[in-house]
Formats: sequence, structure tokens, C-alpha cells
Amino acid sequence: MIDYRAGDDLDLDEVIDVYVDSTLGKRRPVDDRARMDGMLRCANLVVTAWDADRLIGLARSVSDFHYATYLSDLAVRLSYQKRGIGIELIRRTQQAAPQATIILLAAPAAVEYYPRIGFTQHQSAWILRPGEALR
Repeated sequence: MIDYRAGDDLDLDEVIDVYVDSTLGKRRPVDDRARMDGMLRCANLVVTAWDADRLIGLARSVSDFHYATYLSDLAVRLSYQKRGIGIELIRRTQQAAPQATIILLAAPAAVEYYPRIGFTQHQSAWILRPGEALR
């Protein structure tokens, strides 16, 4: 039975292990502990999935709880994928901020996942990467 919890009081090594085991670690700075710690501690909405005392998944978001929730990361260990855990993590994120629209940038491997579970693609998202200057 999977247990779901909210909060960011988590062991950083366990969190990094989930990122690596989910393959999301390939696109996150898992070798930079200070940055990973900041990512976790500065997120104001973190929902986790547990199998007994083992962290198996997390949804890390930044939300104003009234208009927008940016779902920064959705990570579920490979051996637990395709069991509805990711959907439940998103559902609980949505329940924590029911008035807010959930916004995300899909990892390349997940581009097909989000429309399948009910997300609508938005055609006018823009990014400015660190170090890029405004013109």
C-alpha cells in the first residue's frame, strides 16, 4: 500500500536517489547537493509517495495556491512506474491548491504522458535560461 504525504522535511540523499532512479536525474543537478537542497527547501508544495519507509516518488511545486502552481518535478522510481503513482501525486498537488492551474514543462520522455492523463498543451510557453540576457 502506497502512503502519500505533504511536506519537504525529507532526507536529501533519498530525494536524490528518487531523481536518479526515475531518470529525471539526467536533467537535474543531482551532483550539486547544495542546489538540490535549495530546490527542495524553496519549493512550497511537495507531495511524496512512500512504500513503507522507502521514498518512491515526489511532486515538487511552487504555488501561490490561488492562481498558478508550477509543477517543477514529477519523479517516480522506475520499478514503481505505470501504477498510477504519478497521477496520484499530481491529484494531491491539485487538491492542495484547487483554484490554481497546474503548469509544467514536460521532460522529453514524458511528452506523451501528460496529454494522456488529462493535461492540455499550451502553445505559448517561454523560457529564459540562467545566464541568458534580455535584449
